[in-house]
Amino acid sequence: LMIAGKPSHGPGEHEHNAGIQLLAKCLGQGASELVDVKFHLNGEWPSADELSKADTVVIYSDGGGGHPALQDDHLAQLGKEMNRGCGFVCLHYAVEPTIPKGNAEFINWLGGAFEINWSVNPHWDADFKTLPKHPITRGVQPFGTNDEWYFHMRFREGMKGVTPILTAVAPETTMSRPDGTHSGNPAVREAVKNKVPQHVAWAVEREDGGRGFGFTGALQPRLLSYRSLLPLARD
Repeated sequence: LMIAGKPSHGPGEHEHNAGIQLLAKCLGQGASELVDVKFHLNGEWPSADELSKADTVVIYSDGGGGHPALQDDHLAQLGKEMNRGCGFVCLHYAVEPTIPKGNAEFINWLGGAFEINWSVNPHWDADFKTLPKHPITRGVQPFGTNDEWYFHMRFREGMKGVTPILTAVAPETTMSRPDGTHSGNPAVREAVKNKVPQHVAWAVEREDGGRGFGFTGALQPRLLSYRSLLPLARD
């Protein structure tokens, strides 16, 4: 079950509707015997019945206060499905809830989240030299590309249940902006100075039996692979 947020940026950036439809098309062509894909566009929220039948919920949207999961009672609805072991995927800006609402839930369900005044969102060339052996990386080769890779994410304490999928060292140029809610802070500056590897995509195995996948790239949806979603569907 895929949810695209409302259009919010110029052409070619944050193409929520196009990105979700592209992923749905890829899944339909490459895995139609494994999954049944339904999607909602322009921030439309699915019915309770659809949510109850979903093995995985995917959200590609704006984050912060405009996140579709944070409107009305949507967070509580998702919580009900997460408790039964539903998978959860957030792409790009959708990995950012607000601290008062959604932060704790996203870190639990997704394994990590963007947190203002801690995480940052620069554009940079990330070089993924090695990939872990994991169902998500099956068939994927090391690569490098420029994107708006968020990093210095807030993860579960001790990375409990979390497996980094894409990791790279952020260059010092990512710290060229002044400190701000999304641009920099003393902690991330210290991490970049010390060349601490940054996880920009990750998976989590939850205690409720569900799985989560966070992917901070995809300013443009060309990077996304339907393979990343397949391991989240139940057998």
